[in-house]
Parts: sequence; structure tokens; C-alpha cells
Amino acid sequence: MFNVVLVEPEIPQNTGNIVRTCAATGCKLHLIRPLGFEVTDKYLKRAGLDYWKDAEIFYYDAFDGLMQKFPSSSFYFFTTKARKSYSSVKFKEGDFLVFGKETRGLPEELLIKYPEGCVRIPMLNDTRSLNLSNSVAIAVYEGLRQQSFKGFNCKGELHRLSWD
Repeated sequence: MFNVVLVEPEIPQNTGNIVRTCAATGCKLHLIRPLGFEVTDKYLKRAGLDYWKDAEIFYYDAFDGLMQKFPSSSFYFFTTKARKSYSSVKFKEGDFLVFGKETRGLPEELLIKYPEGCVRIPMLNDTRSLNLSNSVAIAVYEGLRQQSFKGFNCKGELHRLSWD
């Protein structure tokens, strides 16, 4: 479906939650080192529960390695510094949704190098930023919505609850 890219993520629980989102949506996850944790970290595993086996995860030593592997793909850089809203983008299957580290966001050199791909999630002016895993979920589900949730179970059945 889509490709989620985390550039130097720092908090294992966020990455674990993102693994779970990727597993539930069929997105591939690309992790750019250095990571702020070990992939065997117990908090990472706990947050991702048993979803690690269901997600496709790729590792890179630098962002350039990812760009060289997918030179003709569309990359969208999520940042509070962008003027364009993510909702104005027409996401296509296979697009790359790129997010930065929790404490500093994406490196400025990426934002300068790819200004046309920079997008933001609107927030109130006094808000610093959203949680990384929430931001990824917002972006992924906007892309899925634009694709009419093709291949997803959208006709959930109501089940009668029994309180006995």
C-alpha cells in the first residue's frame, strides 16, 4: 500500500505502535539509522505486540540509501514547517510518507532539498507537534481513504453484546 519512513526514531513505544499500524494496513516500514533503541528492546516489542512478524520492515544506514533504491517514487515529508496541508495531496499506492525523530523532526537539509514534498498536519498555533505514531496513523489513513480503502474490510458486522 504505502511506505512509512521513520528517520532516526528515538522512542521505542512510538515505533512499536507504528509497526502495529503498518501491519494492520499493509504498509511497509523503512527505518533510517541511527535508532534511539535496540530493535530487541522490550518496550518496542511490547508496543508492537505480536505484529512484528506481520509487518515488512527495512533498515537503512542513511536516507540517501532509501532515495537511491526508489528514485522515481513520490516522497512526502511531514513537518510542522510546511505550508501545504497533507490533505491537499493526492496519495498514490507506493508513495513514501516520511517522518522525523520525536524531539527534532526531520533534518533541515531534507526539507530544503525537497520543499515540494513537504506537508503538514494542521494544528492550533500554540501546539508544538503531534505524537509521532498518531501522525503516521493520520497520514496512512488519509491515503487509504483516498484509495477508498481498497481491499479493506469496511463492512463490519454488528454483534449483539451479551452481558450475562
